[in-house]
Amino acid sequence: MKNNLLILGAALIALSSCSVNKPKTTNEDSAAAAPLFARMSMKDTIKAGDSVLMKFTVYNNADSAQQFCKWHTPFEPLMSKYLEVKDQTGQEMQYQGAMAKRMMPPPASSYIKVNAKDSLSASVDLVKGYALKQPSKYTIIYVGENMSGLVVKDSISFIFSK
Repeated sequence: MKNNLLILGAALIALSSCSVNKPKTTNEDSAAAAPLFARMSMKDTIKAGDSVLMKFTVYNNADSAQQFCKWHTPFEPLMSKYLEVKDQTGQEMQYQGAMAKRMMPPPASSYIKVNAKDSLSASVDLVKGYALKQPSKYTIIYVGENMSGLVVKDSISFIFSK
């Protein structure tokens, strides 16, 4: 019985970890309605051998400073799989980067503050974490929302050419 209570307590802490600024909106289709949301961007076409840089920008629409957990975002080195990268056939590219083990709850140093009506950007080179070898059109979807608390509504695509 004690073990069950310990497990339940640990699960509750893990589930509530970084999502302190989770959007409180009934319209989940509108990322812009959330106090904090993010957008991804990159070049439309990238040649093999070049860096595959994706820019990740976090926006704060609120009238006060907000914070988010940097875990599972480009605001820290690639230490987890927080992106789905699929080729034009729908096959997911294998993540080959590091996989960090995390202590819960995240320490205060894991949070980044975004001032009111401001934004912050970071970039990540996808070649450093994903097996991008074949020419194809690739689609990227952000899947780190549960850890970071950030909403990214749209996917992005690019063509990887020889």
